[in-house]
Amino acid sequence: MTISASAVLRNPVHLLAFGFGSGLAPKAPGTFGTLAAIPFFLLLQQLPVAYYALMLIVAFGLGIWMCEKTAHDLGVHDHGGIVWDEFVGFWITMFVAPPQWWWIIAGFLLFRFFDIVKPFPISWFDRNVTGGLGIMLDDAIAGTFAWLCVQLLAIAFA
Repeated sequence: MTISASAVLRNPVHLLAFGFGSGLAPKAPGTFGTLAAIPFFLLLQQLPVAYYALMLIVAFGLGIWMCEKTAHDLGVHDHGGIVWDEFVGFWITMFVAPPQWWWIIAGFLLFRFFDIVKPFPISWFDRNVTGGLGIMLDDAIAGTFAWLCVQLLAIAFA
């Protein structure tokens, strides 16, 4: 199902679920959603670690509700334009990452890899958990895998 840009922009829940409109990209909306998450990450990385962690929890919880509501309104589970899960997955990837720009690129590439390829157990959660939790959970796990890789690379190159 397609959704018009005006319908997304008029509804604040859909606007957030569609990553401020980035999910309306006709090709690769998940990639565009992840790119749109970067400027917000640049602001979030200024937070103390505890506040960043709290923000992740709130964004994940809010995402469960927003993604569920938007999927229900559209009548499509995990519509491709719903990219709030990519926002949160990328923010998980970048939690306590080194501040240099190349770590943002590494985190972006690693997160997109895990989100697209969905190795086990990501694929299992993607297939077996439904609703807003299902939409959010596979990306949170992909973000966790990418986070682990970023942290290991940061240790290796320290």
